[in-house]
Amino acid sequence: MTQLTCFKAYDIRGQLGTELNEDITYRIARAFAKWLKPKRIVLGGDVRETSPQLKAALANGLRDEGVNVLDLGLAGTEEVYFATFHLGVDGGIEVTASHNPIDYNGLKLVREGSRPISADTGLKDIREMAEASHFELVDGRDPSVPDDQRGSYELVDTRADFVEHLMGYIEPEAFTPLKLVVNAGNGAAGPAIDAIEAAFKEKNIPVTFVKICHEPDGTFPNGIPNPILTENRAITSEAVLKHGADMGIAWDGDFDRCFLFDEQGRFIEGYYIVGLLAEAFLKKEPGAAIIHDPRLVWNTIEQVEQNGGRAVQTKAGHAFIKERMRKEDAAYGGEMSAHHYFRNFAYCDSGMIPWLLVAELLCRKGKPMSTLVDERIAAYPSSGEINLTVNDAPAVLKAIEGQYAKDALDVDYTDGVSIRFDQWRFNLRASNTEPVIRLNVESRGDAALMERETQKLLDSIRAL
Repeated sequence: MTQLTCFKAYDIRGQLGTELNEDITYRIARAFAKWLKPKRIVLGGDVRETSPQLKAALANGLRDEGVNVLDLGLAGTEEVYFATFHLGVDGGIEVTASHNPIDYNGLKLVREGSRPISADTGLKDIREMAEASHFELVDGRDPSVPDDQRGSYELVDTRADFVEHLMGYIEPEAFTPLKLVVNAGNGAAGPAIDAIEAAFKEKNIPVTFVKICHEPDGTFPNGIPNPILTENRAITSEAVLKHGADMGIAWDGDFDRCFLFDEQGRFIEGYYIVGLLAEAFLKKEPGAAIIHDPRLVWNTIEQVEQNGGRAVQTKAGHAFIKERMRKEDAAYGGEMSAHHYFRNFAYCDSGMIPWLLVAELLCRKGKPMSTLVDERIAAYPSSGEINLTVNDAPAVLKAIEGQYAKDALDVDYTDGVSIRFDQWRFNLRASNTEPVIRLNVESRGDAALMERETQKLLDSIRAL
């Protein structure tokens, strides 16, 4: 049995050649089919140069298990989610490494209804089956499987239906003239943006798109599309200023996350976008439940309550957010990491729905993005997420809790430890995927207090 190191907590990701190749991908496809026992599976792939080969290996593995394959071609992760629930098939797989280095690739798997498959809901079982299996392949397929027992293969195109679904989140008549800089990062977002632009023209929505890094290109001539890295933001920021745009939008490689810039070219932390989206949804659905993670909470809670909604906290991570959204029948769930989830999108995350809603909100309010965001940043200044490499995360969390809990108003263990005082609070949690701990600090309207307490925490953690 070979141990497969490409299986992570929520998906499959690995370095090409050593951790992930066509043989391993084929074995994963066979294991996935044995575990799920599906009749039809949707496949999509990002722009990476190895994605078509890995997708072909998936198709062969699935077909050799008698599964019929529907191939979307070049597609973002959310297009696989959409096709899975829209076509009513048994599951979907996107070939993507998202924002990982160029020598990586990976797989994101869902079952019927686009329900997530993570380590504790099947991924571990699939890994064990893939590790135990071995096949003698000829031309990428198992010659022991007769042709009449193999599944079928079909190219399908659901993009028009996907865009029509997206249009259902906004009201075209609410839009006033807007100019948007859109940065696809040479990833999979470009063709989807083109289709949305065509739909806007058809509906006479007065939005102008300024496209940068637009053409899909697996060599990533402008760098790996990962706008969360500070050094990757300048190109979007500069384009916003150059073109006098109302907002900038940048995506990661498979466009399941979008990152927003105001009209001054300033990158907006995901925390404040959660509040804006909560407000946008509650204008459409008063009284709805809104799910948020525990890292930074005060701004979200206030915006939800001011707009007549119900704020519900749950552990960070897509599997936890989606599960709690189903339980609460929540309209929207947001993480400060720029993952945004929507009930009408099968509780899945989307990188297209958020900017559509924020653009509509800008038009409804008649205020620039900077004004909307500045009001919230002033009310609840925050540190943003600070990542610290540590040898023993549980020991650090316990030590910090020991230092701070005795004077706190409240200690919460939803995810890591959240400690609340009258005028400030912090959350400290261990990463699910890396040897780091993540710190987030916020205050009530006092940026200097937030910065002082952040520095004290950093000093204490580093001393440990």
